[in-house]
Amino acid sequence: MTGGGSGIGRCTAHELADLGANVAIIGRKQERLDNVTAEIRDDGGTAASFNCDIRDEERVKEVVAEVVERFGGIHGLVNNAGGQYKSPLEEISTKGFEAVVRNNLTGGFIFMREVFNGYMKEHGGSIVNIIADIWHGWPGFAHSGAARGGMLTLSESAAGEWAEYGIRVNALAPGSIASSGLDTYPEHQRSYIRNSVIPRQPLRRFGTESEISAGIVFLLSPAAAFVTGTCLRIDGAAPNGRRWVLNGSNNNEAYNGFHRAQRPKILEGTD
Repeated sequence: MTGGGSGIGRCTAHELADLGANVAIIGRKQERLDNVTAEIRDDGGTAASFNCDIRDEERVKEVVAEVVERFGGIHGLVNNAGGQYKSPLEEISTKGFEAVVRNNLTGGFIFMREVFNGYMKEHGGSIVNIIADIWHGWPGFAHSGAARGGMLTLSESAAGEWAEYGIRVNALAPGSIASSGLDTYPEHQRSYIRNSVIPRQPLRRFGTESEISAGIVFLLSPAAAFVTGTCLRIDGAAPNGRRWVLNGSNNNEAYNGFHRAQRPKILEGTD
């Protein structure tokens, strides 16, 4: 699980551990990794942390080998690490564009390749690549949209190439999710997040981390044995509502299955 130190990754790591999986949590910030590992162990699960920048090819190779040695194999990979910043397309530097692509596409590719070569080619497995709500474009985040679109096509391509080895590869696209990542946006963008996102969504709310982790766990599980090369959208039908003027939503209660979930500070005071 890359990006396992916070947000969706943290929630998913907990859910997998609660179901009995040995969880390898990977990220750049050791303190966060240690905190999540301690939480899982306190809850009776098994987890180990591995410090790694997914863009560092040599370190990724080392981590894959370390995980195989520690747990005896890698049966599922969740490429969750990533990030972006808001910027008009004309103001994105080439260096900035390439950095976002490396963070959201190239790093995931490196992990996929190394897990394939290091274990799954001989044993099979399941890979879930987290992308984003990129349908109909992503104005203001064109660099990340390009990278996430590439990850979608990469997932489809890998599903075709690696099917013969018993490896399933799928993408999962979260919509607007109430996770800790929202609190990383600067103050001048918070009004947009608080006031402009919800009216554009048919279900008129943010999703929860639990609603994403449930989808990830399904795609990793034997229940999804005939699911590969596809993308699971968990987005409250956001892309469907971009063209039409729709009424609000009733009788749609959020699923909150994570006992350690924390509402982002940016959403305090909102429904």
